[in-house]
Amino acid sequence: MLTVQELEKIASQVRRDIVRMVHGSSSGHPGGPLGSTDFLVALYFKIMKPDQKNFTMDGVGEDLFFLSNGHLSAGWYSVLARYGYFDVSELRTFRKLGSRLQGHPATSEGLPGIRMSSGSLGQGLSVSIGAALAKKLNHDEHLVYCLMGDGELQEGQNWEALMYAAGNKVDNMVAVVDYNGVQIDGPNDKVLPMGDLQAKFEAFGWQVMTMYGNDMTEVVETLKKAQWYTGQGKPLMILMTTHMGNGVDFMTDNYEWHGVFPNEEQTKTALAQLDETLGDY
Repeated sequence: MLTVQELEKIASQVRRDIVRMVHGSSSGHPGGPLGSTDFLVALYFKIMKPDQKNFTMDGVGEDLFFLSNGHLSAGWYSVLARYGYFDVSELRTFRKLGSRLQGHPATSEGLPGIRMSSGSLGQGLSVSIGAALAKKLNHDEHLVYCLMGDGELQEGQNWEALMYAAGNKVDNMVAVVDYNGVQIDGPNDKVLPMGDLQAKFEAFGWQVMTMYGNDMTEVVETLKKAQWYTGQGKPLMILMTTHMGNGVDFMTDNYEWHGVFPNEEQTKTALAQLDETLGDY
């Protein structure tokens, strides 16, 4: 089993991949992926039990992950490649014409690890609930994980899904909100305030946990604890506080890096702050 220190080394490499991918394509979203890197690395390399060598769309007999905020694709693609779903060299094709690594994940490209197209925000929780219910029907005891952005909670579909999951006791799923407080147009509270999210989730009948998503030890411990809280008749939500752009000082907590690629000089500055631990692609 990998140690926290080993997971942190993988996370550093993933952050390097994100910066290089977005720079290389002259397009993409660096801020969100950099903030959620620790969570994705911990989930795949420590918590879940995915079968990267025998990928199937139905995912019977393994834990599943759905990325709702699909613009975080660069981070997810890096984790999938580093975990062995496809060759790391394919990261060079990110957002290029004909690439399987589209700007937002797409099932039509046949990329291993992708079970949902997530270009449109607000749909991942609904899909995850459906997958979790399918596992119950199939007597499959594995779990479903879903990552959402806090900004996309402004989409009404999420609240219908929250009601449905509680009403139908979908307790074999762990939903996670990347709670960084910003979105493409600025701070969430200025775009559309959402109030006390923990109180709202609890009022909707969910069990709620919190964690700081840029501390690998806390991420691993919280996700392990979350596994024990499943199967108790209530859906589970983790409010994960992160810093957009974490790991690169000039991107950290700056909403302007939601969807802007770094130029050559900015890329060199960013990479100088991130250790190359597994070898660049």
